[in-house]
Amino acid sequence: MIDAFITYIQAEKRYSALTVRNYRHDIESFVSWCKERADNPQEFDLTRVTAEDIREWIIHRMDEDKISAASMNRELSSLRSLFKYLRRENRVTQDIFRRITTLRTPHKLPSFVPETRMEPLLDRLQACSTEGDFREQRNALIIALFYSCGIRLAELQGIRLGDFAADYTSLHIRGKGDKHRLIPILPEMASRVRTHIDRLREMGFSTSGDAPLILSTKGKPLSRSTIQRVVESELKGAQVQGKRSPHVLRHTFATHLLNKEADMRDIQELMGHSSLRTTQCYTHNSIAQLQEVYEKAHPHK
Repeated sequence: MIDAFITYIQAEKRYSALTVRNYRHDIESFVSWCKERADNPQEFDLTRVTAEDIREWIIHRMDEDKISAASMNRELSSLRSLFKYLRRENRVTQDIFRRITTLRTPHKLPSFVPETRMEPLLDRLQACSTEGDFREQRNALIIALFYSCGIRLAELQGIRLGDFAADYTSLHIRGKGDKHRLIPILPEMASRVRTHIDRLREMGFSTSGDAPLILSTKGKPLSRSTIQRVVESELKGAQVQGKRSPHVLRHTFATHLLNKEADMRDIQELMGHSSLRTTQCYTHNSIAQLQEVYEKAHPHK
């Protein structure tokens, strides 16, 4: 039953590999907990789960496992999708999630890197793009792509050489839910990509259209954890405080565009957000930055 659902979200819903992995983990964790509580684990039947079981699962995860409301909501989303699928397949008749509400989460502003920190980092990485070895040049490209394109980690991993326009003026991205978008590429970024592809060719790696853009020194696609370590190391070297992750660079991309008075709907399109409400969170960052400048500069503070 679970395997059939996983096949459904892979083949029909076209969810990303990471989302599929998270859904499976959430569902299997819930099923394991249910079996531990059952009188006869061998006879556990997923179709007999009740709303009360879901409520007890929420209490268990939040009180005993101490997970956050945001994490709990993600797990509930996985289970809600599963039971919606079971209703669709006529395996269950009642919507047990009808009275299960999303938990309130504290409002958090997206973390971003101030322009005063970003500019010297980009200047240093520009030198690495032309003078550094393959690893240094590749790492510089990773940071530049996150910051100049606002893409997600999984999207960066999925870039193939054929995703760039023939003249390198745009990049085709496959986003969440198999949604596609085009991102314009600035001339400086295009030059970096060309230089990187020349390096790939020099290293003896494939430069065909379906070849990955970001590779290890052994020619293998770079893992999520390696990319995360690259970003963390570079941001730490730039003395960036707080979170240091690819998503922080994505937030930085959006915040800096908004600070330069880019149109909100253009930013929404570039970020691949399905809802404008998601993009509007960056207005709070701009207001917070403006408040900070005001407090430092105003003569009557």
